[in-house]
Amino acid sequence: MKTLQNPKDSDWNNFWSREQSQRFSKLSWSKQRIIQVLAPRCRKGAFALDAGCGSGFFTRFFSDQGMSATALDYSDSALKMAAEATKGAAKLVRADMVNENLAELMAERFDLVFTDGLFEHFSGEDQDKIMQNLISVLKPGGYIITFVPNLLSPWELIRPFYMPGIEEKPFVLKGLLDLNRRNDLAVVESGGVNVLPFGLSPEFLGPKFGMLLYTVAKKVG
Repeated sequence: MKTLQNPKDSDWNNFWSREQSQRFSKLSWSKQRIIQVLAPRCRKGAFALDAGCGSGFFTRFFSDQGMSATALDYSDSALKMAAEATKGAAKLVRADMVNENLAELMAERFDLVFTDGLFEHFSGEDQDKIMQNLISVLKPGGYIITFVPNLLSPWELIRPFYMPGIEEKPFVLKGLLDLNRRNDLAVVESGGVNVLPFGLSPEFLGPKFGMLLYTVAKKVG
C-alpha cells in the first residue's frame, strides 16, 4: 500500500498561489451547506478557530458572524489569503499541527474549532496528533466540526485535476466517526452534504455519496 506523504508547506504555497485555486475562495453550493451546519453553533463574541484555513473563506464567515476568528495554517500563501479575506480582522497563526503544541503556542481557547479539507492529507497516526492538538485549545462545552472528502463521491475522480501535487486519502463516514471516538470525542451530529454540485441535491444520500462528510463533536466528560 502506498504511504501517504504529508504535503510540505511549499506544496501548499504553490497550490494557493495558483490562479485556478482562487475558485476555493468563492461561495459554492458545498460552502452553503457547510454554513448550514456551522450556523447553529456560531454566536457573536465567541472564539472560532479555522484550522487549516486555506483560502480564508470560513475565517471570514466566522468574523462576519461577530466571532473572534483565528486562521491557522502552515502555508504563508494561505494565511495571506485569510488576511485579505478578513481585511485584517482575524488573528493569523502559522503552525505545524502535527509537530507543534498549540496549547503552548496559542493563548486563546475556542468555542468552535473547524476544519475543512485537513485530515485527509495525513496518516492515521498524524490525524490523531492533530485532533489531540485541536482538542487542547477547545473550551469546555465547545464544538469540533470536521469536514472531509468522501471516498464514494464522484468528485474524487476529478479532484487530482483541481489539486495537482496534493495527495489525500478520502474518508467513509465510519472512518470519520472512528477518528472522533478514538480521540474521546462524543459525536452529536454527522452526515454528508452536496451529493450533486447545485442547489437541488438529494441530501438524504449525503452520508453515502455526498462530496463532503462531517461530524459535530464535543469532548467527553
